[in-house]
Amino acid sequence: MLQLLHVHDTLIKSLIEIVTSHTPRRFIMAFSTFMCQQTQPFLDFPSSGLKMDLFNPQRHKEKVVIVMGATGTGKSRLSIDLASRFPAEIINSDKMQVYKGLDIVTNKVTVEEQRGVPHHLLGIVNPNADFTVTEFCDKASHKIESIVGQGRLPIIVGGSNSYIEALIDDDDFIFRSKYECCFLWVDVSMPLLHSFVSKRVDQMLEKGMIDEVRKMFNPNLDYSRGIRRAIGVPEFDLYFRSEQFLGKEQRAMLLQEAICHIKENNCKLACRQREKIHRLRNMKGWNMHRLDATEVFRKYGREADKAWEELVAGPSVEIVGQFLYNLATKVPTNVAGIKMRIVGAAIATATYQRMQKVDTCF
Repeated sequence: MLQLLHVHDTLIKSLIEIVTSHTPRRFIMAFSTFMCQQTQPFLDFPSSGLKMDLFNPQRHKEKVVIVMGATGTGKSRLSIDLASRFPAEIINSDKMQVYKGLDIVTNKVTVEEQRGVPHHLLGIVNPNADFTVTEFCDKASHKIESIVGQGRLPIIVGGSNSYIEALIDDDDFIFRSKYECCFLWVDVSMPLLHSFVSKRVDQMLEKGMIDEVRKMFNPNLDYSRGIRRAIGVPEFDLYFRSEQFLGKEQRAMLLQEAICHIKENNCKLACRQREKIHRLRNMKGWNMHRLDATEVFRKYGREADKAWEELVAGPSVEIVGQFLYNLATKVPTNVAGIKMRIVGAAIATATYQRMQKVDTCF
C-alpha cells in the first residue's frame, strides 16, 4: 500500500513539472488548486487487505431500492406501489415472513395485495428450521443477481434491519462494490403507530389468528426456533395449555392476557426497529430518505389514500426515478413536505422528462 502511494506521489510531481513548464501562468494556479484538493478517506478497511478494484470509480453498479420502517408503517404497501410503477420485483427481508405458514400472525401480504408483483423469499422456509442471517444474505444475493440480470429493479423490504445491515455492509465490501442503494424510510409517530399495531392485532384475531396458532401448538416444543419465535405464538402458550382445565371466565381472562402481551410486544418491536434505523443512519451514515406517514394514520378511507399518495408514494416514485436515471438534481432526505401526484403507465419516462428541466432543489 505504501509503495502504491509513493508511486502515486511521484507521478503527480512529474505531471506538475510537465504542466508548469508548458502551460501559461494563468492556468498553473487553477491546476495546482485542483491537484491539492483532498478526497474522502476510506474507513473501516477489512483486515484481509484492500481490493483496489472495488473502489474503481469507473466500475458500473446496478441499482437496488431498500424500503425500511417499523412494523405497521406501510413498507409492503410502498414496495408494491413502487413495483407497480417501475419494472421491479420484491425481495422479503422479514425474518418471520420467510417461513411457511402463520400468514395471519406474520402479516404476510396476500396474493391479492401483491397485485401481480413477483415476491421472493416469502413463505419458503420450513417453519421448524432456523433461517440464519448468512442464509438470508446468500439467498438474497442470488435473487438480486437474477432480477438485475433480467433488467429489472430489486426492491428489498422488511422490518428485520439486522438482515439488511448484514447484506449491505458485508466485511469485504462486495455488495457495495456491485450495487448502489436507495434507502426509503417510512416513519410514523410512535403514539399513532402503537395505536395502529394494537388495532391490527384485533383485526388478526377476527381473521382467525387463534385457530391458526392452535393448529401448530405443540406442548413439547419451545419457542427458540423457526417461526415459533414470531410475536403471537409464545404468548398463547399458557392459554392453550390450560384452556381445557379452566372454566369460561378463567379462559377468557387468560385469553385477554395473551392478547395484551401480543399488543405490548408489537409496540416494543416497533420501538426497537425505529431505534435501529436511527443507529444505521447516524452511525453507518446511510443516506435515508425519510417519508413521514404520520398524517396518513390520522385519516380514514379516501382521505388516508390521498395522504398516502401525496406524502409517501408520490415522493418515493420521484426519488426512485431520480435514482434510476442518475439525475443531478438533489433530493432532500426528508420529503414529508413534498406533495406530488405521479400516475400513469409511463411514470418512469414522465419523471425523467420532467426532471431534466429542473435545475434547482425541491
